[in-house]
Amino acid sequence: MSLRVDIRHRQGDFVLDAAFESAGRLTALFGPSGSGKTTLVNIIAGLIRPRQGRVEAGGRVLVDTGRRVFVPAHRRRVGYVFQDARLFPHLSVRSNLTYGRFFAPRAERTADFDAVVGMLDIGGLLDRRPASLSGGEKQRVAIGRALLASPRLILMDEPLASLDEARKAEIMPYVERLRDEAAVPIVYVSHSVPEVARLATDIAVLRQGRLAAFGPTGAILARLDLLSEEAGEGGAVLDMAVREQDRAFAMTVLRSPAGEIRVPAVNAPLGSRMRVRLRARDVMIATERPRGLSALNVLPGVIAALEPVSDNTVDVLLDCGGQAVVARITRLSTERLLLAPGQPVFAVIKTASVEAAGAAPVVGH
Repeated sequence: MSLRVDIRHRQGDFVLDAAFESAGRLTALFGPSGSGKTTLVNIIAGLIRPRQGRVEAGGRVLVDTGRRVFVPAHRRRVGYVFQDARLFPHLSVRSNLTYGRFFAPRAERTADFDAVVGMLDIGGLLDRRPASLSGGEKQRVAIGRALLASPRLILMDEPLASLDEARKAEIMPYVERLRDEAAVPIVYVSHSVPEVARLATDIAVLRQGRLAAFGPTGAILARLDLLSEEAGEGGAVLDMAVREQDRAFAMTVLRSPAGEIRVPAVNAPLGSRMRVRLRARDVMIATERPRGLSALNVLPGVIAALEPVSDNTVDVLLDCGGQAVVARITRLSTERLLLAPGQPVFAVIKTASVEAAGAAPVVGH
């Protein structure tokens, strides 16, 4: 189910101008505070009427100012998950969940209560009140309530922002399952590179109300120029499969066309697919296969391009078996190693620096 957005809107001195088209799995709106992410998601939700533009979700036109079409928020069939869960404190979890069903006509209630409860693992919470739940449990219930409204679109406005790292780690696999199993387009607002690297299929980058870039997650995260506010966070995302569990050293061996990578142990069966994020600042370049190093991950590749970043840094773009890897190194290293496009080299990555993004199925496989 595709999502098409083409919006121009002024709110005081702030101007929003964004246009993109996504296949709809999980589209991340990414950017710093004040870039227009929440304004855009509220336009999609129907909470703000734009000055000009069009929004279409799954073939259904929600806004078309040229034709004077504006579907009211309560008729858009949009599930909205906020930073805070916003559950009804006087209702049980079960009642909070079933409340969402009233927003869909009876004949169009496609979400199955038991299936949603099972997917989110909240069966043991049904008789409890929100006050007795952890932050992660509240967010799972909020996601369930949104799903049980049988929405045509789910909007998630920084749903992990108010959670600590442990609760974020708890929620992430459920968002992945939502992305891969619910068959409902998701728009996910975030300013966190690790979140969008793990969850997004497409990323729309917003800067001061303008769309700076849009594209598949791997392509966007490889462009470090888009992540200037997130210094050191840019790099590459590799789709990999679990090849081996090295229990003696508490490591998991992953494989892709780029080669093999060892990461700290991940509890996942052989063959499970996952994403691995390699930050450009953590990748070294060697012109010969290294020996006598503590770094365990060495990927052979060919230099695709050298892109100057500043007076003293260069991004080295590598083609590793058809997968892109980026290394940010000094200009001095580039000249001393005589690096040039087309040159075979090796990307060297410390195991401790590799971020394995869950064992959920990778979109597109």
